[in-house]
Amino acid sequence: LSSLCSFLDRPLGKALVFARSPPLRLVGMATSSAARRLAVRMAGRVLALLVLALSMAPARAFQCAGPRLAAVLAHTARAHTARAHARLSEDSGGGSKSLKAMTMFSNAYTKNTGTFFCSDPSIAAVVIKGLAEHKDELGAPLCPCRHYEDKVAEAKDGFWNCPCTPMRERHECHCMLFLKDDDEFAGDRQEISLEEVASLIASMP
Repeated sequence: LSSLCSFLDRPLGKALVFARSPPLRLVGMATSSAARRLAVRMAGRVLALLVLALSMAPARAFQCAGPRLAAVLAHTARAHTARAHARLSEDSGGGSKSLKAMTMFSNAYTKNTGTFFCSDPSIAAVVIKGLAEHKDELGAPLCPCRHYEDKVAEAKDGFWNCPCTPMRERHECHCMLFLKDDDEFAGDRQEISLEEVASLIASMP
């Protein structure tokens, strides 16, 4: 909490909190590989701090940041939670079932292969969402991080269906969903809940 308060006192911290886009957008603004790596680390830390603060009682968590900031963050948290619950409860078939299936698969696969999710959980969430959409659209979890001339043909071929051939053979995940423990972007988590995936997806523009 003290780290969050200290961060929010800085101009950059306040800008990130009030921005409509998530901190991860900084990665796209970075012009060099070193800057991108730094942006990814900073984005992950910002998200972690905000999630930690939002998990506490609002009055206690935001008392150091002033009433206006507290009101903005509390409103944002309620809105994101409502949107996440709406996505989970909507339409018992199709999308929500596939999202649940791909989340369960991802959790099991990390443990079976000794790999880890990215230190920024929004990376795992957006990839899982893409896999679920392809599972609905194509009948197979085609890798969502590549460009295809013919998605239907690629899904039938199976080479890029998750887990793709490079992942199965060499533990190389183009999407950064499954990372080896020595990867600089690997976190320490091998599990992510369906609720967290839905909440992170709902918070994206």
